[in-house]
Amino acid sequence: MVVGVLVELSNKNIDRIFDYLVPQCLEEKIQLGIRVLVPFGRQTLEGFVLEIKDFLNSYSDLKEVMDVVDDEIVLNQELLDLGKKMKEDTLSTLISCYQVMLPKALKAKKGTLIRKKMDIYYRLADFDLTTFSFSDKQKQIIELCRTKNFVLKKELMDISRSSLSTLIKKGILIQEMREHYRIHYISSIKKVKELTDDQRKVVNQVNLFQHAVYLLYGVTGSGKTEVYMELIDLVLKQGKTAIFLVPEISLTPQMVERFQCRFGDLIALFHSALSEGEKYDEWRRIVRGDAKIVIGARSAIFAPVFDLGIIIMDEEHSDSYKQDDANPRYHARDIAILRGKYHQCPVILGSATPSLEVMARAEKGVFHLLSLPKRVNGKSLPLVRIIDMNDEIRKMKGHFSTPLIQAISSRLERHEQVILLLNRRGYSSFVTCKNCGYTFKCPNCDITLTYHKSSHTMRCHYCGYGTKVYEQCPKCFEHSVCDLGVGTEKVEEELQNIFPSYKILRMDFDTTSRKGMHAKMILAFQRHEYDILLGTQMVAKGLDFDNVTLVGVINADTGLNIPDFRSSENTFSLLSQVAGRSGRSTKTGEVIIQTYNPQHYAIFYAKQHDYLGFYRREMQLRRVLKYPPFYYLCSIRISGCDPNYLQIEANKIKRSMERNFSHTIILGPSPCSIFKVKKNYRYGIILKYKKEKDLSFVLEKILDHYKSNSKIKIDIDFNPSHF
Repeated sequence: MVVGVLVELSNKNIDRIFDYLVPQCLEEKIQLGIRVLVPFGRQTLEGFVLEIKDFLNSYSDLKEVMDVVDDEIVLNQELLDLGKKMKEDTLSTLISCYQVMLPKALKAKKGTLIRKKMDIYYRLADFDLTTFSFSDKQKQIIELCRTKNFVLKKELMDISRSSLSTLIKKGILIQEMREHYRIHYISSIKKVKELTDDQRKVVNQVNLFQHAVYLLYGVTGSGKTEVYMELIDLVLKQGKTAIFLVPEISLTPQMVERFQCRFGDLIALFHSALSEGEKYDEWRRIVRGDAKIVIGARSAIFAPVFDLGIIIMDEEHSDSYKQDDANPRYHARDIAILRGKYHQCPVILGSATPSLEVMARAEKGVFHLLSLPKRVNGKSLPLVRIIDMNDEIRKMKGHFSTPLIQAISSRLERHEQVILLLNRRGYSSFVTCKNCGYTFKCPNCDITLTYHKSSHTMRCHYCGYGTKVYEQCPKCFEHSVCDLGVGTEKVEEELQNIFPSYKILRMDFDTTSRKGMHAKMILAFQRHEYDILLGTQMVAKGLDFDNVTLVGVINADTGLNIPDFRSSENTFSLLSQVAGRSGRSTKTGEVIIQTYNPQHYAIFYAKQHDYLGFYRREMQLRRVLKYPPFYYLCSIRISGCDPNYLQIEANKIKRSMERNFSHTIILGPSPCSIFKVKKNYRYGIILKYKKEKDLSFVLEKILDHYKSNSKIKIDIDFNPSHF
């Protein structure tokens, strides 16, 4: 037997299959999609078996497979085929496409350790128990073993150590070592909510027996999650499985609890807060068929489910569904549609603020449009007030306008809660010298350092560089260093000064980075242990608090000042989403937005809760400026240590494309908006096109030309989420 193996090294020069002989003792273990250990040059590497061939004499000089790593297939045939399609679509190496599909414990990588957690379990022996007499504690242990078949040792010890020991000695309980999953789910299921007429109408419009893509456009609080759960329930009754995707930021304990209460231990979770061991356990539960519903962020789209019956992407507009920081630069929506076609099942894309590309396809009839126009409780959307900060700036207390302070005060006096959004973490956005204007910058990146008061450090939010705060300016040597700008840490301090008798909870990357903190904070706020929740955009989505009646946006202009064609769309979406956190129960909600650009159309339409008005205005601009959905985009980033060399090569690349493309607009090369990141300089070229039949071929040639050049790195991103 001979196998074709794709080794673990993600390098264009070796992005191909290598043949190896299989020793007779390993032949029975070999399957497509399994990992093997092979010699490669002077190294020993892991790799995936992608081909199985009959032995021929011409193969006799091949090296041998050293060992088989897995007991079961790691990549099934569907995922093997999907990886090859991703390679074509993203121009990535094939191994990088397979690596992204797997939890870390299963990625072909040198020194991988498969970490199964084994524990002691007990089960009842095959005895006629009526012939024995037992104490009350022993009866309790026996009854638990009868109902659960296998019971963890710790559970029985918690009842009575001595009773457990006696039952073991008598041979009534049998001890076994079994794999113990690190995440525990309840198996009890609560009563299901009745759907509204609008929700039932949406459910009935989805054909669960064929592939189609649906856009579920529903206002915040319209009950999209109930629709999702009902559809999943119908799929499970057919004996099929489901994948439910949410942005990482929306994967809140509240949302998971709702699914767990409905489906019990049929769910499996995939998100970044899980340990590698927990992810490995969840992956194994899916492969074994123990979990029927996979809930997770972007990478959960690759879950190895069988008989897939539905794929749902909530908050489909979120840019976190696009992997843009490493190869393969894929979009989970594209993968969802490919998997939906493979399994002939529906794909549901849900949002209160759909991306323009998706809404345009729905208007054209490419996707089916479903609508939930009203909140489930019958209440209207919250009233939105715009505060013009140009008028307020002279009479402000710190970063709070008088109307916002008054509104917060009135809610707190009524024992109601407030959510405040400031989409910038840290104490201040930069540190500077008042005397000479010197600004402290990251030595690795072309960006200012952010001041964090709690740790009294300045940190780069791109590469992680940190340093202490200097009191003396290194340029003019004056003691005139100060911090400017605003972050969540500074606003928290201001709030505490304004409302000293109320409790404030700050939720941002710094406060939630420890495992479990996000869940603890949400639970504490839900219990009204805090009065004000202040945070970055993680407070804008996926949260549902009955007692929140006011949402305040400290500075709505933060996202508008970014040089990106999606900045207006992202700002409108964020404002609409955070506004939807207010007045979700019986109490009336209000939203106050502070801005220096009150006439900007993104803010105007967010005030009106008018998505369609914003959509039509933005579409007009996109058409004129030749941006999606009217044109496709491709971003080419050229990076390296020598900026002069990069500029020369970037111009060569542009000239090559000008010779080969006849229907493509080529912009650049120009320095990226942040020119240096992690000691690498960066130039960018943007392609705009509708049809260009040789596009992939030409770009692949460019990648091949530079694949052995260590001075330069070329990254290609089709339809980037941002620049």
